Amino acid sequence: MYAAGFSFAYISLETGAGALILFGVVQLTMIISEVFKGRRPSSMEWAGMITAFVGLAYLVWPTVSQPSFIGFLLMSLSGIAWASYTLIGKALANSTHDKSVLNSIKITHGQFFRTLPFVLLLLAATFYQLSISTTGVILAITAGGVTSAIGYAIWYMALQGLSPLSAASLQLLVPMIAALGGVVFADEPLTTHLMVASVFILCGIFAVFYAKNTR
Repeated sequence: MYAAGFSFAYISLETGAGALILFGVVQLTMIISEVFKGRRPSSMEWAGMITAFVGLAYLVWPTVSQPSFIGFLLMSLSGIAWASYTLIGKALANSTHDKSVLNSIKITHGQFFRTLPFVLLLLAATFYQLSISTTGVILAITAGGVTSAIGYAIWYMALQGLSPLSAASLQLLVPMIAALGGVVFADEPLTTHLMVASVFILCGIFAVFYAKNTR
């Protein structure tokens, strides 16, 4: 659901609007989950999450436009799916005594394998629009089977030491890291706009982690 919603949503969404919706819904879903479990965020955690999200909003604001309803709905579903995956992954991480890298990879492999029936259904539903190229296949295998798989395994291991609120705020680093990657690898300019946004995001995340450690 996450990957499909994310992919189809960006057909009708600008990058900035998509990022705001996705990460906003992820945070909201995980906060609601914590509240239902009886754990309300402290004032500092609220302040940190809001500060980090303001930083994200400031980072992507120049590219934000009015989102389409379908795009908004699909990206919201994607955000709920990713938040649910994170929460379930944390529960699984806490329920096992094997905290090794190999076990994390094994569980991630199993999760990917279980998505195959849904992938086949989606493939069948969109077959008439299918366009296959060698480059596309190579990129899909690399992005899905290598980089995403490694990223999921690392995230699964990281969840073992994170609270849901910490995990929710930490994910706001993704757009910032992507922007900084553009500076390092794509020769994009390091602007004041990016630096200010990064400071807000980092300070917000620091506040969430500090609040967790002082509870």
